Amino acid sequence: MDATKFATFFGNVPSFTIPGRTFPVELFFSKNAVEDYVDAAVKQALQIHLHPNPGDILVFMPGQEDIEVTCEVLAERLGQLDEAPPLAILPIYSQLPSDLQAKIFQKAPDGIRKCVVATNIAETSLTVDGIMFVVDSGYCKLKVYNPRIGMDALQIYPISQANANQRSGRAGRTGPGSCFRLYTERQYKDELLVTTVPEIQRTNLSNVVLLLKSLGVQDLLQFHFMDPPPQDNMLNSMYQLWTLGALDNTGRLTDLGRAMVEFPLDPALSKMLIASVDMGCSADILIIVSMLSVPAIFYRPKGREEDADAVREKFQVPESDHLTYLNVYNQWKTNNYSSSWCDQHFIHVKAMRKVREVRSQLKDIMDSQKMQIVSSGTDWDIIRKCICSAYFHQAARLKGIGEYVNCRTGMPCHLHPTSALFGMGYTPDYVVYHELIMTHKEYMQCVTAVDGHWLAELGPMFFSVKETGRSRMDKKREAIEQQRDMDAEMKIAEEEMKAEKERELLMEKQKAKKFDIVTPGRNEPNTPRRMPSRFGL
Repeated sequence: MDATKFATFFGNVPSFTIPGRTFPVELFFSKNAVEDYVDAAVKQALQIHLHPNPGDILVFMPGQEDIEVTCEVLAERLGQLDEAPPLAILPIYSQLPSDLQAKIFQKAPDGIRKCVVATNIAETSLTVDGIMFVVDSGYCKLKVYNPRIGMDALQIYPISQANANQRSGRAGRTGPGSCFRLYTERQYKDELLVTTVPEIQRTNLSNVVLLLKSLGVQDLLQFHFMDPPPQDNMLNSMYQLWTLGALDNTGRLTDLGRAMVEFPLDPALSKMLIASVDMGCSADILIIVSMLSVPAIFYRPKGREEDADAVREKFQVPESDHLTYLNVYNQWKTNNYSSSWCDQHFIHVKAMRKVREVRSQLKDIMDSQKMQIVSSGTDWDIIRKCICSAYFHQAARLKGIGEYVNCRTGMPCHLHPTSALFGMGYTPDYVVYHELIMTHKEYMQCVTAVDGHWLAELGPMFFSVKETGRSRMDKKREAIEQQRDMDAEMKIAEEEMKAEKERELLMEKQKAKKFDIVTPGRNEPNTPRRMPSRFGL
């Protein structure tokens, strides 16, 4: 932590340095830039292992895929060596089941060295005793939010100097250690940032904006942040809150916005929960929101991917991933919240327990707000419509097989292979999604099929109903016919006006003849006097 920065921000307050118990760590940089960090890490780990020096090894990798490949290659190369001492290869990442995660903390049998391959979760969140050697790949995965297209990109980035120092410190917890960095000293000094980009500058700020508005901060762009987020990010978050009805046209908090602040959730999830009360499906939405508030509940253990996928298919509801989550929770509840049932169905039992805790907390908030909790039973269309009421701004329409485009931005979106809608033969014209994440492609996370009319009803600022289904030629022909009909009507109208004018002229002439009495000697002296015809003269 950059203590000086915090002390300066809060008015040059004094800071206290509390030294920890650390041992000296020897740093080794790579002589040349490394092309394949996985291969280089495996070579370095084997070199350390084949030396007689005692101590366990910690290898830092960016993500799950790299960790799995590293473990495979390490085991394979170790098997090719004759009389190599045994090595316990232990991966750790967030998606790993808790019983396998716990293995890294267990003491290895005598004479066996541990090699822990981890993400940056092992940087600060946990400490493994006995680590004497650290192999640092120099990369990590970061989530960066793009406000213009509303997408999170989970990509691999070089670590910062602060990260590098933190990683090397892991080797000096229980005794003197060594850190092998797979990048050159010049790269460390010239190419790595001093500290990581603060999360407030690379995340969606809707929740922060809503909270600041509720605290009475009106001019957010002038607010004194320690690390000011990009202006685009703030404006996009305010716009999103306006579309959800949390802010009015002047940027002030609405009654709905005040109700949304009460829930410690993403604004769209808060809106969904509030809307569910009027729609009569609050009990079901409460479960769905709780399921979305925890990391992924399904896992695919290496070597048993097909079994995990087959079990997962049993839960899937073809119209919606949100309803799939509801189905999972209801079945877990039916099985008395069993841990063994979760293990059989490749579900994280810890994640499910967390879901139950979140649901309980949200239920207490709803009770305090006097919100009625009712279930819609088997009428799942109501639930889909309720989801649409909160996520209409993240709608996409069908473009090709499994390919969609965002209705507002035109951004290409793809169904994730784990989605219930993927490969089911059911491809709805319109879907809404929970979030858009960029990995290999732009994948929609947690998708639900919706009716186009719902989008027009619930998001009138973006959508309206328009007749389609006719070809361009049909439209052209129809336009020509309409023009022809209009021309004919105008011609008839012109003829009628002409006839009307002629009639008026004729009547005027008749009137003039009727009242034209001529007196002899005054007007025309030589003309005989005319008498009305009724005298018979």
